Amino acid sequence: MLKTKLLICIATWMAVTSAGAQTVTGNARYVDPFIGVDGGGNVFPGVCTPFGMVKLGPDCGNKDWNAGWNPDGNIHGFSHTHVSGTGGGCKYGNVLMLPLTGDIHLEDYSSPRANENTVLGEYKVELPRYRTAARLTGLSKAGFHEYTFPSSKDSKILFDLGSCLALQICETQRIVGSEVRILSNSTIEGYTRVRGGWNEGEAYTVYFYAETDTPAESFGTWKGNTLMPNINEQFDSGEKTGAYLSYSTSENQKINVRVGISYISCGKAKENLKQITTWDFNKVHTQAVSEWNNILNKIEVTGKEEDKIKLYTALYHCYLQPVDKTGENPKWISTEPNFDDFYAIWDTFRATHPLFTLLTPSVQSNMVRSLIDIYRNEGYMPDARSGNDNGRVQGGSNCDILIADAMVKNLQGIDYGAGLQAMLKNAEVAPGGDERKEGRGGLADYNSLGYVSSAYERCLTRTFEYSNCDFAIATVADRLGKQDIANKYYKNASNWQNTWNDRITSLGFSGFAWPRNEEGKYWDKEHFSTLKSGNWGEPTYETFSFELSFYVPHDMKSLIQKCGGEEIFTQRLDTFFTHKIWDQRYHIGLFQIANEPGFLIPSLYNYVNRQDKTAEIVRYILKNRYKTTRDGIPGNDDSGSMSAWYAFHSIGFYPNAGQDTYLISSPVFNTVTIHLENGKTLKVITKKNNDKNIYIQSATLNGKPLNKNWFCHKDICEGGTLEFVMGSKPSKWSRTGELPPSMSDK
Repeated sequence: MLKTKLLICIATWMAVTSAGAQTVTGNARYVDPFIGVDGGGNVFPGVCTPFGMVKLGPDCGNKDWNAGWNPDGNIHGFSHTHVSGTGGGCKYGNVLMLPLTGDIHLEDYSSPRANENTVLGEYKVELPRYRTAARLTGLSKAGFHEYTFPSSKDSKILFDLGSCLALQICETQRIVGSEVRILSNSTIEGYTRVRGGWNEGEAYTVYFYAETDTPAESFGTWKGNTLMPNINEQFDSGEKTGAYLSYSTSENQKINVRVGISYISCGKAKENLKQITTWDFNKVHTQAVSEWNNILNKIEVTGKEEDKIKLYTALYHCYLQPVDKTGENPKWISTEPNFDDFYAIWDTFRATHPLFTLLTPSVQSNMVRSLIDIYRNEGYMPDARSGNDNGRVQGGSNCDILIADAMVKNLQGIDYGAGLQAMLKNAEVAPGGDERKEGRGGLADYNSLGYVSSAYERCLTRTFEYSNCDFAIATVADRLGKQDIANKYYKNASNWQNTWNDRITSLGFSGFAWPRNEEGKYWDKEHFSTLKSGNWGEPTYETFSFELSFYVPHDMKSLIQKCGGEEIFTQRLDTFFTHKIWDQRYHIGLFQIANEPGFLIPSLYNYVNRQDKTAEIVRYILKNRYKTTRDGIPGNDDSGSMSAWYAFHSIGFYPNAGQDTYLISSPVFNTVTIHLENGKTLKVITKKNNDKNIYIQSATLNGKPLNKNWFCHKDICEGGTLEFVMGSKPSKWSRTGELPPSMSDK
C-alpha cells in the first residue's frame, strides 16, 4: 500500500512538473536541440537566443564535457554560460544554480535526473534526489528559471560561484576569485572569475544579478567548504563562494528566478536583467522562439520532414556562436560591435561565416568589424577567441579569409583599409612568445624560405593555409588598388608548392605535401607518411598529407597540374573516397567528414567538370552521416561548422570561402526559398527530385541556361531563381562548361 501511494505521488509530481510546455511555432518547431549532443557532436542542448551571451543549461557528470551536458552522471545544477560543438578543454559553466531540499552538502550536491526534455528555447528536467524540477528559458543576456518544489520546510535555491567546467587533463579552467552578496530576501548579486580553459586564456569575470518572485524566509552563504547561515555576503579572497535562499514550500509550489549576466559589472548585469519584464515563463519562451524564427524562417523548404529537422536544427546550431557581447567589452571602450567565442575561425571560415553572409550579411559585417576592432586594440585579429582573449591559432591566420570573403561579396560598413592592415600584420610581424595565441607561427621561415620548416610545429598545415591566406590578402589589396601589395601576395600564394615533393608516391599517385627542414632537405620516408594524421606538435594539424595535399582552394588549376592533369586528379579523388583502411563508420574511404580540412574535397570534382561525382558523395553523406538522433552529427559540430556544411549542401551548393564562388552539389529539397536581408528572394527549384534522382540533367539561373557547375555570389545576392532538373543517372550537364575560377587564371 505504501509503495502504491508513493507511485501515485511521484506520478502526480511528474505530471505537474511536465505541464505547461508550449507548442513551438514556425520553423523553430523542426529544431531538436538534442541532435548532436552525443557521439562527439558536443552541441549545447540548453536554452539561448541567436548569438546570445546566456546559454543556460545543465552541468553534468564530472563537469568535463564542453557543452556542460553529457549523457551520463548527475546534474550539478544549471549554469548560464556555455559553448557549443567544441573540442579540447572546457570553457565557461559560470553562475550555477540548483533547486534542492534539505541540507547542502558542498562536497556533492548533485542529483540524478529524470524525464529530461528540451525543445527550442526550453529545457526541463526532474531531480529525484530532492523531488524538485527545473524548467529553463531565457533571452540573450538574461536567464529564467522555474523551479518546482515538494512540500518541504527546508527548500532551497543554491547559487554556486565557485563552479565551472574543467577538463582535468589539459587546458583546464581554474576559479581565481568569486564574490556574493544577498541584497534582500529576493535579490542577490556577485561574480565568478576564471582563468584558463580551451584557449589557455587570461582571466575573465562573469557578473550576475538575480531576483526571485518569492521572498526567502532565511538565507546563508559559504566560503571554501564552510556554510555560514544568516551571513549575507562573502568577499573575494580567491576562494570559492556561494549562497542559498531558503523557503517553506507546499506541494508543487513554483518559485521563479530571473538572472542577468554581464562581463562588466553587477550593475550592468542588473541592467541586462531588464530584458525580462515578466514572471510568466511562457511569455519569455515565446519571445525566445520568435527571435529564433526571425532566423529560421529566412529559409522555407518543401521536402521530407526528416530533412527539414536536419536543416533547421543545423541552422539553429550555426547561430549559437560566436557570441554577441556588444556593450559587454571589459577591456576597452568602443562604438564598434564586439563578438567573442570565435571558437575557432579555423573551423568556421569555411562554411559557417559564408552562411551568415548569405542569410544575415549585416551580422557578418558586424563580426568582421569586431575582428578589426580587436586588432586595433590588441594588435592582432584572432583566429580564435574566448573569454575575451585571443587563442588558439590552429593553422593559418584564417581571419584573413573572412576579410576577403566580405569584400568580394560586398558587405557594407567595414573599413577594408584597416582590414588590410590587420591582414598584413598577420603576414609580416611574428607574434613572438606563444605562437599558438595569435598571428602566424613560423613566420620567419615562411617569409625567408617560402615555407614553414619542420623546425616549427604544424609546418605543412601552416604553409598550405598561409598560402590561401596570402591569396586573401592579395584579393583585398587588389580591390583597394594596392597593386604592389597584391602582386607580392599573389606570388606568395604559391608557396604551398615549396613543400610539394614530386618524389613521394602513395596509393599509385605522385606528389604530396612533405616536411622540409631549414636547409631545404625533405624528411626521409621513415619519419613521415602521407597517411599519418597529426596534431599540435606535428607537421600536419588534424589532417594527413594525402588529405592536406588537396588544400589549394585558391588555385585548383595549379594543383591539378601538379597532380598530373584532370584525369589523374579525378582518379586521385576517387581513390581518396574509396580506399578503405580505417573504420568506415567514421570515414568514407580516407575522407573524414568529421574534420574541417576535408570540407571542400567533395566539391573538388567540380574543378575537373565531374560534378556528378560531387553529387554522389554529397548526397550519400547528407543521407547517411547526418541523422536526427543524439549522435546525428559526424564529429564535433565546431561552432556550427558541421551544421553549416549540411545546410549549404542540402540547399544545393557550397562556398569556396574567400572567393565569390559557389560550387553546385545536389539539392535535397524540392523547393528552397531564401528570404534575403535586402528584401529580395532567392529560389532553388529542383524538379524530379528524390533519393535516386541525385544527378543534375539541366540547370537554369534566372531563366537562362546554366551550363557550368558554379556561380557567383553576385548572381544571387539580388535574388533570383536557380532551377535544376534531376535524373537517376549522370548526364552530360556541365561536362564541357567553364571551370570554376583559379588564381592562375589571372
